[in-house]
Amino acid sequence: MFIGLGIFVALIAIVVVIASRQPDTFRYTRAIRIEGPAEGPFNQVNNFHAWEGWSPWGKLDPAMTTTYTGPESGVGARYAWDSKSGKVGSGNMHIRTATAPRLVEVDLVFLRPFKANNLAIFTFEPAGTGTQVTWSMEGKRPLMIKIMGLLMNMEAMIGKDFEKGLAALKAQVEGKA
Repeated sequence: MFIGLGIFVALIAIVVVIASRQPDTFRYTRAIRIEGPAEGPFNQVNNFHAWEGWSPWGKLDPAMTTTYTGPESGVGARYAWDSKSGKVGSGNMHIRTATAPRLVEVDLVFLRPFKANNLAIFTFEPAGTGTQVTWSMEGKRPLMIKIMGLLMNMEAMIGKDFEKGLAALKAQVEGKA
């Protein structure tokens, strides 16, 4: 029995040591080219009310409650959500920076299922007759998130959602939604 307990404690210690050596921060990024000028996608991202048309998380829980405060769009606009289903959790966002039509930065606070403070960054760059839209999220990786990262590929999971959202944003802006 003591041997089994010792092995279990040793495995836990190994996992903690390996996890603690992981980077303290993360940055996940995806991009897509959208036909047309930057104002189209910029205006969709700069207004939380428009996110319902392209956000990959908005449709996961139809019973989710949402609240909008502050200005309709731009700096100071706020959006909060609360999902009891466990699919989306709860949290809030507010637009920190909006430089038309090139940049939108969003402070992103998760309250449930885990607490985290992250920064979402959207950039809009000319690309031929279209716009290269890049969506990034960055933040700190506390030990528990590092341990989770050993068990699942967070970059791939979040990246998949970003790709879905960017594809829906493209469809919305190009009139194919």
